[in-house]
Amino acid sequence: MCKTSRMRWVEQPVFFVDFEGSHPTGVLEYGVVTVLGDRVLEAKTRLCRAAGRVRAEETAMHGLRENDLVAQAPFADDFDFFASLRERGPLAAHYAGVENALLKAAWPYPRRSPDFARPGGSLVEWGPWIDTGALYAQLYPQLISLQLADLVAACGLQAELDALATAHCPPPRRRYHAALYDALAGALLLASLAREPWLAELSTAQMLALSALNPEKRDALQQRELF
Repeated sequence: MCKTSRMRWVEQPVFFVDFEGSHPTGVLEYGVVTVLGDRVLEAKTRLCRAAGRVRAEETAMHGLRENDLVAQAPFADDFDFFASLRERGPLAAHYAGVENALLKAAWPYPRRSPDFARPGGSLVEWGPWIDTGALYAQLYPQLISLQLADLVAACGLQAELDALATAHCPPPRRRYHAALYDALAGALLLASLAREPWLAELSTAQMLALSALNPEKRDALQQRELF
C-alpha cells in the first residue's frame, strides 16, 4: 500500500486490465496482469457469459461467439476479485475509458480503497487509472501510432509478448483483441517505462497525474498530491 507521495510507482503493484465486450454484451472475457516495476508477476483470464446479443461484427473483432459462452459464469460473479485488486494497487489499461466504463456498468463502485493519487486518503472509485495510451502520447509524441500492436512493435517488445502469451494465454487466444494477450501487451509497455531511470523515480501519484489527458483532471490530481 502506498504510504507516502514519494513512494516510487515501481515499488507499487499495478494491475493491468483488458476487457473484450461492449455495453450491450457486457464483459465477455477479461485479462488481468500484475506488474511490479519492470516485471510481470502474474496473469489471470477467463471467459464470461454474454449479457446480451453478440453481433457478428463484434465476433469478427474478438473471435468470441455467444453460443460458446453460455456455460460460463457471468462477469458479475467476479466483484470480489476486482475489488480486491483495487484495494491493493491502482488499475491500469491502454486508454482506460473503455475498461472503466465496463467496470462501472457491472458494479458502479468498488469497496472503499486507498487513494493512490493522495497517499493516506481513501475513496470509493475504480480510478484514477494508470493509462499507457495517455502516457505514451505525452512521453513520446514522435510516435506515429498509439495502437497497442504498433507500440509493441515500435518498442521491440513483440518477442517478449509472444513468450509471455505462450506461458499464460490459452492457445486460441494468443492474438490481439484477446483480453489477456492485450493485457500482457499493455503490461509490457508499462514495464518498459520502468526501465527508464527518470520515469522509475516518479511516484505513483505522479504517474496517475500523467495518465490524465484532460488538463483539468491532471491539475486536480497534481493538487491532490501536493496537499
